[in-house]
Amino acid sequence: PRPPRPQICVSKCPERYLTFLTAHGAPGDLRYYRDFCVPAFDPRKAPLEVLKDRECPAMLIPSTPLARRCLPAIQAKKGVIMVGNETTYDDGRGRRRNVTELLEGAKKANVVLETRQLAMKIFEDYTVSWYWIIIGLVIAMVASLIFIVLLRFLAGVMVWVMIVMVILVLGYGIFHCYMEYAKLKGEAGSDVSLAELGFQTDLRVYLHLRQTWLAFLIILCLLELVIVLLLIFLRKRILIAIALIKEASRAVGHVMSSLLFPLCTFFLLCLCIAYWASTAVFLSTSNEAVYKVFNESACPFSGQTCRPETFNATNVTKLCPDAQCLFAFYGGETAYHKYLVVLQFFNVFMFFWLANFVIALGQVTLAGAFASYYWAFKKPDDMPAFPLFSAFGRALRYHTGSLAFGSLVLAVVQVVRVTLEYLDHRLKAAENKFAKFLLSCLKCCFWCLEKFIKFLNRNAYIMIAIYGTNFCTSARNAFFLLMRNIIRVAVLDKVTDFLFFLGKLLIVGSVGILAFFFFTQRIKLVQDTAPPLNYYWVPILTVIVGSYLIAHGFFSVYGMCVDTLFLCFLEDLERNDGSAEKPYFMSPDLRKLLKKTNAAGQPDA
Repeated sequence: PRPPRPQICVSKCPERYLTFLTAHGAPGDLRYYRDFCVPAFDPRKAPLEVLKDRECPAMLIPSTPLARRCLPAIQAKKGVIMVGNETTYDDGRGRRRNVTELLEGAKKANVVLETRQLAMKIFEDYTVSWYWIIIGLVIAMVASLIFIVLLRFLAGVMVWVMIVMVILVLGYGIFHCYMEYAKLKGEAGSDVSLAELGFQTDLRVYLHLRQTWLAFLIILCLLELVIVLLLIFLRKRILIAIALIKEASRAVGHVMSSLLFPLCTFFLLCLCIAYWASTAVFLSTSNEAVYKVFNESACPFSGQTCRPETFNATNVTKLCPDAQCLFAFYGGETAYHKYLVVLQFFNVFMFFWLANFVIALGQVTLAGAFASYYWAFKKPDDMPAFPLFSAFGRALRYHTGSLAFGSLVLAVVQVVRVTLEYLDHRLKAAENKFAKFLLSCLKCCFWCLEKFIKFLNRNAYIMIAIYGTNFCTSARNAFFLLMRNIIRVAVLDKVTDFLFFLGKLLIVGSVGILAFFFFTQRIKLVQDTAPPLNYYWVPILTVIVGSYLIAHGFFSVYGMCVDTLFLCFLEDLERNDGSAEKPYFMSPDLRKLLKKTNAAGQPDA
């Protein structure tokens, strides 16, 4: 193989056009040219020998420093491409070339330069707006807290208003479809059936057919009927879901420290990511420098490994005078280097395992704190003084094995998914349709399996926090408990999903709109306070993303509280009967809703 071109560190980039053949005949130019040659350059050598040995570049071009590299100083003046105020240059062979020939090679450099300028402007925007961004994030945090507190009073109103709105929207849709159906009566071509028309690329054609609007009318009527029937038969379960959401708001109010616990989980996840990244970088850079024989002419030793320290003393230089021992790449041929990919794979597996363990630790801690609230007969008098820290201590002392096992099961599935994604990426260029189909099916199956295991693990951790049983027993008990109450599970899940979606949309939307009006200086009261920016979207997007993460953190705690209270509620119904020996621990509102009572003389929970 041909030897790679040498790279030389220089004090400054060249500032004028100059070829080595021209400089060799002029002592002044040669002194200037020597700054861009290798240290071993011998000016007494013939110019062709110097260029053959790659001791000096064949030509110099006016350049500018960029990312510690000298790149052609291309500029446009009145639409004319120039380099160093010249439109042509000498290529060293007596010919003049146009500088536009250098433009293609410098396009990527221009992209890097523009990216660097963009990054600098974004950094400047952050330096002048960082405190306003923090204020926006604080507003999002306060808004999230207020929303969670207000759910205690407004959860039922929001759910029923949304249900009524859905019914009204569907009713309007039915009315609109009927009016369109009636309006098309008697019009030419409107009675053509969909089967006769066939498939049309312009979908607007179908809107001129009565049969289309009749189909829409039937579908909306069926949907309206299903929703009304569901409301009639699931009315009580919806009320139970609303009552549990209100109870969760009270529980969070008694364990306010739980809202800050996601910061602890986030910190531990950052440690896991840092450990994984540093290990991956260490493994990637633990190779050795490999040197190979490079030459211009035919040589039997070409491409073989060599050692620069002893290369000149070997027979290679005698048989191949133009051969050089140069750096080729980083690698190695030891057993360690051969199994480097396996070590990287194991590092990825350990990252998933540790990350899932940290998330599981957070979930079982929150579940333990909220379970202590539910099972306190006199709330909050019978609760521990520090329920969150007590639950965290119990999790670390008694349940690390269960958490590690549950995390291991999930990590195995996630690693299989990553492997399938890697294989899919490698097989994109393949033409085997069966292999692609099989891979897509496997990806879908393992995606569903991961979702199911996450759901099962979450509820298993809640049972671990309540009863302290091992992972397998807790997972089995939680699964069968939920299956016995599958309709309640579905209703509660959809109601909480709707409320969380509404809360995130309200918080992120309101804070984002406020940030937009502030940073674009459209609020007259604080028009002079807003900082001058290069790109106003930089702080606005930062506030929006940060607000979403904050709202997600708050609602993840709230969601864990709802799930914990729900499982406790189901256990309470199955294990207790309201007698003096087995009183209900649920709140009076839930007991009233279910028409349950405790024995006489038992105080309200």
